[in-house]
Amino acid sequence: MIHKNPLIGITGNLGDKGCELAQGYYISVVKAGGTPVVIPPHKDKESILSLLDTLDGLVLSGGDDINPLLLGEEPLPQLHSVCPERDETELFLAREAFHRQIPTLGICRGIQMMAAVLGGKVYQDIYVQGEGAKLKHSQDMPRYTASHTVNIKEGSTLQSIVGNKQTLAVNSFHHQAVSNPGQHLMISATSPDGIIEAVESNEDKALLGVQWHPECFILNNDQSMMSLFRWLINEARTFAQAKRIHDTSIILDSHCDTPMFFTDNSRENITMFGTRSDKVLVNLPKMTEGRLDASIMVAYIPQGERTQEAYEYVATKTDRLLTQIEEIVRANGDRVGLAETEEDILMLKAQGKKAILRGIENGYAIGKDIGLLEYFKKRGIVYMTLCHNGDNDICDSARGNNEHGGLSPFGKEVVEQMNRLGILVDLSHASEKSFYDALEVSKVPIVCSHSSARALCDHPRNLTDDQMKALAKADGVAQTTVYNGFLRKEGQATIIDAVEHLCHAAKIMGVEHVGLGTDFDGDGGVPGLADASEIINFTRHLLRRQFSEQDIRLIMGGNFLRAMASAKFCD
Repeated sequence: MIHKNPLIGITGNLGDKGCELAQGYYISVVKAGGTPVVIPPHKDKESILSLLDTLDGLVLSGGDDINPLLLGEEPLPQLHSVCPERDETELFLAREAFHRQIPTLGICRGIQMMAAVLGGKVYQDIYVQGEGAKLKHSQDMPRYTASHTVNIKEGSTLQSIVGNKQTLAVNSFHHQAVSNPGQHLMISATSPDGIIEAVESNEDKALLGVQWHPECFILNNDQSMMSLFRWLINEARTFAQAKRIHDTSIILDSHCDTPMFFTDNSRENITMFGTRSDKVLVNLPKMTEGRLDASIMVAYIPQGERTQEAYEYVATKTDRLLTQIEEIVRANGDRVGLAETEEDILMLKAQGKKAILRGIENGYAIGKDIGLLEYFKKRGIVYMTLCHNGDNDICDSARGNNEHGGLSPFGKEVVEQMNRLGILVDLSHASEKSFYDALEVSKVPIVCSHSSARALCDHPRNLTDDQMKALAKADGVAQTTVYNGFLRKEGQATIIDAVEHLCHAAKIMGVEHVGLGTDFDGDGGVPGLADASEIINFTRHLLRRQFSEQDIRLIMGGNFLRAMASAKFCD
């Protein structure tokens, strides 16, 4: 169902007659351009998840104190009334909304709920536990009247929302507050006595919490707080657009290393993939939350000795990893299927299922036996990365010793045979000379399944502008990766860095030749794009950069699928 205005869920309180909601919340949402729906407190998790799939934004409203027992604490004497049923509902709701990247505005109790589910802490009473609390934070005045000021952090999202003000007059009716925002949030406003008054995402997500009650001002025809609700509605519109793109496109991640975490216990592997396990960055729940349709899982083989014994071992290991990929998929067959072609992926999406494709990372897996290519093709691989960190019998690596001066004679045979079999040649990790040699030998487009831009991060694993131009000329694709060291030479990279690399590649190559290959579970992942659940956050950022919907459809899967299709038609 398409809503003209963004659909905004607002959590309701539990009163004497059941669910209730102060009118300021829904009036503010309506006046900001949203369609409000009330979320009553209840314990039906499936119903909550179903609702979240339809929401474009969320308001966590104010109300009773949070039950400290649910946060692992004993109650202080100063604790006020609590509503355990509402607490349990909202803790689950807020956590799942965060996993789904739903734009969220937390108000009073709502900011505390955000911190509680994202690893932060909440004061049960600021006057007992908050050492700096000196102001009266629970006022006895009309709710639409400002009671004190807050100091706004310079450069924060909140500051941009309220017109670049340094201070803001707010109303205040609380005795609990956030004491520590946790790892996903940062402080964006404090009261003069040091109490945290606002938090926001430190990962470039649409998350904002305020300790005051902005919804009350509109009841007195005061527009001064409407910018907060307009921010939420604007973010909700972008999120709704991102969801529409994902719902009507194939969203594909061209490289993940999840099989690196497989053990010899098949049941453990199946459970790890089928549940929201923290052990891996790519599994079914996270793919569902991020609206990711397809992921190419690779059998990664680190470079080792080049002896007959070693070749036999790595061939067996590769075979076993591909079998384990098949096992986890088949055991979760009601939600996912194996795919080798775009048609397979489309069919699975029509069935409401995710698609797992298979690849090999490091041609060392075939040793010197070119016949293994045909065997692994029958096992379902769509590409093979010619090398990894170190030269092998096929080619020189970006981190090698220039043993062959590019492709070896055997490597040229390998590329030609991959062409014949319809296996994409992947040149991530290859040296520049290997790259150009393979580009010359290959009769079909080649891919770099997880490579970023050297112009922005001078690392031999990244592609130069000249490589990008040559790749585009041959109708290949370069998939930006989110490995920290390939995005920035120093410091912590974020999703903004990943977007910058993709934008640079698109500028050099054209938007028809770029995509996303995260390297999740192979040390890939940065704040804002940390696992498969956050893939849609990347789409949101592309929309903010003014990429068209058609461009994004190409970037998020269409370009790589075109390369896959081209590999099928080589004689």
